[in-house]
Amino acid sequence: MTQGTGNAAGGNGSGGEGGGLCAGRVVIVTGAGRGLGRAHALAFAAEGARVVVNDLGVGLDGVPAADSPAAQVVEEIRALGGEAVAHGGDIATSDGAASLVATALDTFGRLDTLVNNAGFLRDRMLVNLDEDEWDAVMRVHLKGHFLPLKHAAAHWRAEAKAGRTPVARVVNTSSGAGLLGSVGQGNYSAAKAGIVGLTLVAAAEMGRYGVQVNAVAPAARTRMTEQTFADTMAAPEDGFDAMAPENVSPVVVWLGSAASDGVTGRVFEAEAGRITVMEGWRPGPTADKAARWTPSEAGEAARELLGRAETPGAVYGSQ
Repeated sequence: MTQGTGNAAGGNGSGGEGGGLCAGRVVIVTGAGRGLGRAHALAFAAEGARVVVNDLGVGLDGVPAADSPAAQVVEEIRALGGEAVAHGGDIATSDGAASLVATALDTFGRLDTLVNNAGFLRDRMLVNLDEDEWDAVMRVHLKGHFLPLKHAAAHWRAEAKAGRTPVARVVNTSSGAGLLGSVGQGNYSAAKAGIVGLTLVAAAEMGRYGVQVNAVAPAARTRMTEQTFADTMAAPEDGFDAMAPENVSPVVVWLGSAASDGVTGRVFEAEAGRITVMEGWRPGPTADKAARWTPSEAGEAARELLGRAETPGAVYGSQ
C-alpha cells in the first residue's frame, strides 16, 4: 500500500509520492467499517489515497454497537503503510456531516473525493411497514447522502470561487432496488431511487465548480445482503468469489480518481466481474393529438404506445 503526499488545496490530487491512481487525494468513505465501505476504503488506500473512515458502528437495526469498526479499518490501512483517520459521527445530522468534512480538512489539509455508502435495512411488506421504519431508512440512506454531499460541495464551491478549482469526485451508492424496485423493501427502494435523483441534480449543479457526481448500484455479499446471497457464502472452487464486496471497489476507486475526467451524472451497476452503465428514464413512444384527449381516447393511445414500448425489468422478488 502506498502513501500519497497531497497537493496544495485545489490541485488535481493525481500526483504524490508512491504513485497509485489516487496518490495525493484525500477520500472520505461513509459506512466504511464493514462490507462495501471497508472494501472501498482499503482499495482507495492501496491506490495512494489518504482515507477518512466514517462509521457510526451500528448493527443492522441501527443500534450502536460496542466496538469501533472504523478504528479497526484505520489500523488495517496503517498496518499496510497507508494513512487514515477514523470518524464516528452521525452523518445523517448536519453537525455530523460538517465534522466529517472538517476531519478531512483538519487532518489532511484537503478533500478530493466523497464516497457516500452508509446504510442499513428495515425490510417489511408495505402493509406491515411502520412509519418509524420508513423514516429510519430514509434518514440513513437519503439524508445520509444529502448532508455530507452538501457540506463537501460547499467547500469545493468556495475553493472554486477562490480560484482553486478542485478535481473533486462524489460517488453515491444506489441499488438495483432503487432502479427496479424490490418486494418487501419499499422504504429502501424509495431511498435508493431518491439517491439517483440526487446524483443527477448534484452533477448538473456542481460541474461548474470542478465536481463530478456519479452513483453505483452494487451487488455484493455484506451484512445487509447475506441472507439474499446465502447460497453463495461458500468459497468458490475456481477461486473467484463473485459476491465479494471487493469486486465493486475498482470502479468506485476509478470514479473517485482524477482519471474519470468527463464522467458525471451516470449510474454504474457493479457485480462480480461485470460493470454495466445503467440507462434511466427517457422518452419512449409518444402520441400527440394536438388537442385534449377524452379518457377513452387517452386509454386507447396509452395501450397502443405500450405495445411499442420496451418491457420494464421485473421488480426484484416478484417472480
